[in-house]
Amino acid sequence: MALAIFDLDNTLLGGDSDHAWGEFLVAKGIVDSKVFKAQNDEFYRQYQQGGLDIDAYLRFALSPLSQYTQAELSTLHADFMAEYIAPLRLPKADALLQQHRDAGDFVMIITATNSFVTRPIAEALGVNTILASEGEVVNGRYTGKPSGIPCFQEGKVTRLNNWLEETGHSLSGSYFYSDSHNDLPLLKIVDHAIAVDPDDTLKAYAIAADWPVISLRD
Repeated sequence: MALAIFDLDNTLLGGDSDHAWGEFLVAKGIVDSKVFKAQNDEFYRQYQQGGLDIDAYLRFALSPLSQYTQAELSTLHADFMAEYIAPLRLPKADALLQQHRDAGDFVMIITATNSFVTRPIAEALGVNTILASEGEVVNGRYTGKPSGIPCFQEGKVTRLNNWLEETGHSLSGSYFYSDSHNDLPLLKIVDHAIAVDPDDTLKAYAIAADWPVISLRD
């Protein structure tokens, strides 16, 4: 059984769920529209350029969660899924996931986006195992602080290696699909690295490394 690992944002989805969650909060009037939107856009620009301070970003993204109970957050997230995530679903991504399931592969998602935003998306995609950045929870409520190793750049490798040790899976025959040069550390250690609708930096690297470059949006 080979591991088929997928990035989520701009890979399995035709957009970025983390940035979209910020847009959702602005649209709902939950956060200061001008200030929050500007910060959300700036963090996204930093991510695209490879200079994101992941700890600063997670504190920014997780802070609004501390204002609500888990039940209230679940209601908000259901609206988010219907209004923002459903339009980002990609039929070709769903088909690729099914192709790996049919081959008997173990399908999982590894994403820098926090698990509050992404776990329900993974479940909707039929992917039960997800490694994501985590928010601290105390007495059943988010504190607004990150917890553990962020699942970003080299952190994805660390988190995956920890998971491999815990589960007994291996990287023999493994696949990793991603759109972002931020994922090069993980792309370099799997047996089959696939660039999906890649950014310019990853596309150039993939071509030089003779990795497949595919699109799930055509």
